[in-house]
Amino acid sequence: MRYIAPSPEVREQFHQGQNARAYEMLGAHPVEDGNGSLWHFAVWAPNAESVSLVGDFNAWNPDATPMEKQFDGIWEIRLDEECLGAVPGKQVLYKYAVRGADGQLRLHADPCGFAMQARPDSASILCWLDAYPWTDQSYREDRKRARWATSPVSIYEVSPYAFLSGMDREAQEASCERLIAYVKEMGFTHLELMPVMEHLLDESWGYEIIGYYALSARYGNADTIRYLVNRCHAEDIGVIFDIAPAHFPKDEAGLRMFDGTHLYDHPDPRRSEAQRWDTLLFDLARGEVRSFLMSAICFWIEWFHADGMRIDSVSSMVYHDFDKGENAWLPNVYGGRENLEGISFLQQLNIHVHKQYPGVLMIAEETQAYPGVTRSVYEGGLGFDMKWNQGWTSDIMSYMQLPVSQRRWHHDKLTFSLYYAFSEAFILPFSHDESGKKSLYTQVEGDAQTKYAQLRTLYGYWIAHPGKKLMFMLDEWGTREPWHIQSKVCYEAGDCPPLARAVRDLNRLYRTLPSLYEVDDSWAGFQWLQANDSDNSVFAFLRWDRSGHAILCVSNFGDRGHPVYRLGLPVGGTLTELFSTDDTAYGGSGEWKNPRIVASREAWREFRYSAELRLPPMATLLLRFDRKE
Repeated sequence: MRYIAPSPEVREQFHQGQNARAYEMLGAHPVEDGNGSLWHFAVWAPNAESVSLVGDFNAWNPDATPMEKQFDGIWEIRLDEECLGAVPGKQVLYKYAVRGADGQLRLHADPCGFAMQARPDSASILCWLDAYPWTDQSYREDRKRARWATSPVSIYEVSPYAFLSGMDREAQEASCERLIAYVKEMGFTHLELMPVMEHLLDESWGYEIIGYYALSARYGNADTIRYLVNRCHAEDIGVIFDIAPAHFPKDEAGLRMFDGTHLYDHPDPRRSEAQRWDTLLFDLARGEVRSFLMSAICFWIEWFHADGMRIDSVSSMVYHDFDKGENAWLPNVYGGRENLEGISFLQQLNIHVHKQYPGVLMIAEETQAYPGVTRSVYEGGLGFDMKWNQGWTSDIMSYMQLPVSQRRWHHDKLTFSLYYAFSEAFILPFSHDESGKKSLYTQVEGDAQTKYAQLRTLYGYWIAHPGKKLMFMLDEWGTREPWHIQSKVCYEAGDCPPLARAVRDLNRLYRTLPSLYEVDDSWAGFQWLQANDSDNSVFAFLRWDRSGHAILCVSNFGDRGHPVYRLGLPVGGTLTELFSTDDTAYGGSGEWKNPRIVASREAWREFRYSAELRLPPMATLLLRFDRKE
């Protein structure tokens, strides 16, 4: 990526928080100016006493290569390749030596650098981010016309540690191919990558980012991920990137006290301290910070062809008191807890992305029930396309952890979600948050056979419940141990244990039945048939599509089967079993199959018609309902 000299208008847009391509004017870029091949360096540090470029080329001497301060607080310098020691095959390391307003000298990595050293080192690396030979134009054109709200979306969340780290380029590409083949066979529509940006702390899983524009050295160079995305698009798989624009780590090589002042965070710790992670919150009232973050998010869409961006910890961006104790936060100018600047930043971001990149999904992880996360900005919302429904996940997993005998007293944990299911455009996540420290297998009751039966029942209920889907890697396998940050996962298509076969077939069924995805946003697509059978822990509902076709979902979370279980139906018709988690292919008994069932005119509770099913213990059934008035 060559240096693009900013016009006065572009510079002003950066300072006003309106620039979504700040990486074109800041950072290190090759440039031609008639004097041969040069590199242009630019960094924003308005309050610094001095800034110089340091690296191996000048023995890291902060007095050797001073930069020149421009009128707007951006420091710049141009050096030729010979001066930098840039020869083929050699990495050129550099940092900015910033003598701050407080008189201290600090060495910082380039905030807009495109490559960095692997931990524990933290220097930026001179990187010519050139064009990639993309072949995904057709996919991206189709994406512009996508209507995700009425389409099937089933996301497979993975950590790049699991399949990319510690490999050479050839092995990485082979691993990418295996993962893509596996995701395709398993029926997922999207692959979600936990943060691929550079970070120093492995245990943060990438959420404490130090290089917002730099692919982590753990995963090779930029072409590694671009290869993965390009090949996913060839197989009709979308790729979502995870990013954490709410907070940054306190490492001196990063953004903390960048020019001797709180340049990226607020000077009052009641605004800046993120106590949960011991990190610093971005000051979203500052225009340059807004441009920096908006540009970082758009960078991955523009240069890596991301099909979606999942924004981590939105709650800490919209509420000043998020995860803070009493008297540990500052209210807004009206005395409220809302972060007005954070809210406006997210609105601005979503408006820009949707205008510039139609079809790209903006996904929020927000845990405090902020109203209107997925409502249009023009209606007062934040403007996201989708939001993780972690309340649903928390409720259902707390239910699954109960002994079966106690579930009757907690029946509302599964019915409560329908009180708010249509208030947002939700994704139902079984994510790294749920199984990163303790596997789902160990979170459910019983012996091994019972645990797998419960997980099958749970996944069947998940696929039929209103909302898009997300599953963290290996949850489909029901592994007994949680995935560890240093563990590799070697994906092989066709190598599926029974639980994974159930997830595969559920995904495939989900994608072929509009009743399960077309109307996720209103009661027009959902109808309770049995919401009150707490004694048996049974739940039953219909999912309707826009054409009036329906799928019946019946889940028995109890350990007792029912040779005859009567359900009321709103109209007459026939029921045909399409899927049962009790099938022998998935590790079930296979003894409770339902033949074609004709509804009778026998009224049942509030319904005029009814039907009798054979309902296995600890199982979910999906049946096609062909209605006939």
